[in-house]
Amino acid sequence: MVVNIDRLLSKRATRFRSSEIREILKLTQIPGMISFAGGLPNPLAFPVDIIHECIEKIFKENIEQALQYGTTEGLTSLRGVLAERMKKKHHINCELHDILITSGAQQALSLAALCFLDPGDTYLTSAPAYLGAVQAFHALEANCESIPMNDEGIDTDSLRRNLERLNRTGIIPKFIYAVPTFQNPSGETMSLSHRKELLDIASKYDFLIIEDDPYGEIIFEGDAIPPIKSFDTKGRVIYISTFSKILAPGLRLGWVVASKEILDKFIQAKQASDLCTNGFSQHIAYEYINGGYLDKHVEQIKKLYKRKRDLMLKSLKEYFPSGVKWTMPKGGMFIWITLPKSIDTRLMFQKALAKKVAYVVGEAFFPEGGNYNSMRLNFSYSEDELIKEGIKRLAEVIKAELATAYQQDTFPPEGV
Repeated sequence: MVVNIDRLLSKRATRFRSSEIREILKLTQIPGMISFAGGLPNPLAFPVDIIHECIEKIFKENIEQALQYGTTEGLTSLRGVLAERMKKKHHINCELHDILITSGAQQALSLAALCFLDPGDTYLTSAPAYLGAVQAFHALEANCESIPMNDEGIDTDSLRRNLERLNRTGIIPKFIYAVPTFQNPSGETMSLSHRKELLDIASKYDFLIIEDDPYGEIIFEGDAIPPIKSFDTKGRVIYISTFSKILAPGLRLGWVVASKEILDKFIQAKQASDLCTNGFSQHIAYEYINGGYLDKHVEQIKKLYKRKRDLMLKSLKEYFPSGVKWTMPKGGMFIWITLPKSIDTRLMFQKALAKKVAYVVGEAFFPEGGNYNSMRLNFSYSEDELIKEGIKRLAEVIKAELATAYQQDTFPPEGV
C-alpha cells in the first residue's frame, strides 16, 4: 500500500478490534473441524418452508412496497404485531411507536453506544459479558466497570459496592449492560428478585439498563422469568431483542423497545448510519408473525436445542476429567466451562485445533482480562454425533494439559 492509512485514521478507528469469535470462525473452516466456538443457530432451526411461503405471499400482494425504501422506525405492521407480542408474551407494556426495528441486535447496541457514551464515560457490565456489546462500547472510547456474577445473575452486592466507590470519585455510570436470560457466554439466568433489585439500584443511582434478550424464547424447562423491562415504569430500561435465534440471522433483524425520548435519538443516529433496515426482511418477519408461525416454530427450536444441550451435558459428564466444572443452562445456546487454574485456555487453544476441535477462550468475555482457565461451548450448531466426538477430543486435550501441569508441579526445573 502506498498511502499511509495509519496517519489518516481517526483516534476512534484505532480502537476498533476484531471479534475473537469471528476470527476463530475463520480457522474452523478446516475440513473435519468440530467447532463449538460460534454462537450459530442450527440450520435445521431455520423455517425454510415458512419463509418460502412468506416470500411468495409478498410477491403476490406487496412486492413493490417490500422493495422500496422504508421509514427509519421500521415497517409499521411489523412494529404493531411485535408490540402485541411483547405485551402478551413478555408482559412489556408498549405500543408500536415504542419500537424501533434495527439491522440486527448488534446495531441496537451500537446505537446505544453512540447515543450515550462520550470518550471517558463509564458503563457497567457483568463479567463475563457478551463480546459484541463490549466491542460496541469500547469503540466509543468508554471505560468499563465489570461486575462479577453469582448463581442469581449479576452480583448486586458487588454492584452496590462498586457504585459507592465510583460515586466517591464523582463518576456516575451511564448504563449497565445485561443479558438476564440464558446469558451469553455463561448460560446463566438472573433471578426474579435480582431483576427487580437491579432496577431499584438503577433508579437509586440514576443510570439506564440495557437489557439484551436474544435467547429468552429458547427455554427448555421451568417457567419464563419476565424481562426487567416488564417492571419498568419510568423509561429506564432499553430492551433489545432479535429475530436471529427465532427466525434466521441472515435476515439481520432486531428491535428495540424504549421510551420516546430514547428512540428519537436512536432514530437520528440510525439515519446517519443506514437510513432504514432491510425492508424485504421486515416484510418476511411480519408475515412470519402475522401468519401464526412464530410460536409453533419456536417450540420446534426448543426441542432441537434441548436435545443438543442434553447430549453435550451427558458427554461432558462422561468424558471430562474431575476438577472441571460447567453450567447447566435451562435454555439458550451456551455452556460455560471452568477448568483448574493450572490450565490456560489461550495456550491450550492451538492444541485443541490440532485435535480438530474449537472453543472460545474465556478471557474474550472479560472486558478487563483474566479468567484464563475458562471457555465457552456452543451446543446448538453441531450435529448430534459431532457433539459427542468433539467433547471427547476436547477432554483428551484437557487431560493432557492437566498431566503436564501436574508433572511441572511435581518435578520443578533443576535449580529451582
